[in-house]
Amino acid sequence: MSGPGNRLFGRRVISGWLACLLALVLISAAGCSLEKMALKKAAGMLTAPSSGNVFTGDDDPELIAGALPFAIKFYESLLASLPEHEGLRLRTGSLYIMYASAFVQTPADMTPASEVESRQAQLLRAKKLYLRGRDILLAALEKKNPRLREELKARQFKKALSPFGPKDIDFLYWAAAGWVAAYSIDPFDMSIGLTLPEAAALMNRVLELNPNYASGAVHNFYILYYGSLPEALGGDENKAREHFRQAEKLCGDSDTSYLLSLATTVAVKNQNRQEFISLLKKVLEFDPDRAPQTRLVNTLNKRKAAWLLEHVDDFFLPPEEVPKDSEQVERKK
Repeated sequence: MSGPGNRLFGRRVISGWLACLLALVLISAAGCSLEKMALKKAAGMLTAPSSGNVFTGDDDPELIAGALPFAIKFYESLLASLPEHEGLRLRTGSLYIMYASAFVQTPADMTPASEVESRQAQLLRAKKLYLRGRDILLAALEKKNPRLREELKARQFKKALSPFGPKDIDFLYWAAAGWVAAYSIDPFDMSIGLTLPEAAALMNRVLELNPNYASGAVHNFYILYYGSLPEALGGDENKAREHFRQAEKLCGDSDTSYLLSLATTVAVKNQNRQEFISLLKKVLEFDPDRAPQTRLVNTLNKRKAAWLLEHVDDFFLPPEEVPKDSEQVERKK
């Protein structure tokens, strides 16, 4: 049966199916749009500057240590749905780096020498987390300059970084911090060591854009950078001390990290036991409640300072002892 009525019926059926399909597409599109709007609103709330204080202002490191892994993966899952959301990318990348520093590397550094395998496993994990955070952040910078890594590798630093301005400063800072931190864990990994000038170039751009960035955080970075590296790789005690003085002016009443940084780099390298102890005692004397916004980092710094003072002999050679017989001979002379 193929008369005009059947053909009309067929067309109506097809038209009905098309209408239903179009309706489903529109409903689905509206759903996606609404879902996207909801995700963007949630992302905006979760990445607002005040939201970070929930972590940094806490005085219970164990609570934050347990909460951060979930928070990081939650941010990362949102980022997978909203890859263009800069706030999510910044928060995800920087949290990886902060978590690696505070809750993976620091406990590893304080692991007893007898637990070598456990310590090495934790440090390797911290290194991977640092690099993961760095790469998440570099992905955002590469959107503004797709040839960023290529130009950094070619030491075309000015060309590579000229596109970045004040809006990019957080990405530059955290990417550089994660980069150098990964190297600090494994100084024999020359695949990272040879790229240190690239990381330094990112931080130099931060310094150019805002010398007072994050109340001295950029200067604390340079204390660690110049204080820990050998001279052949750019280490410079004078520069480390100059940045120490700058950090003291900017954050002396709110963040003790700069004290810890100089103690564990320059003081140890110079085998200056007295300076080491003096700096760590200042960390212990600081009341974290004086600066609520940095309560967590100062609480962690106090713990590390106390541990370092308990293990001070592990970092310094014993003082030279003059034999008693020799001393008596010298007195007779």
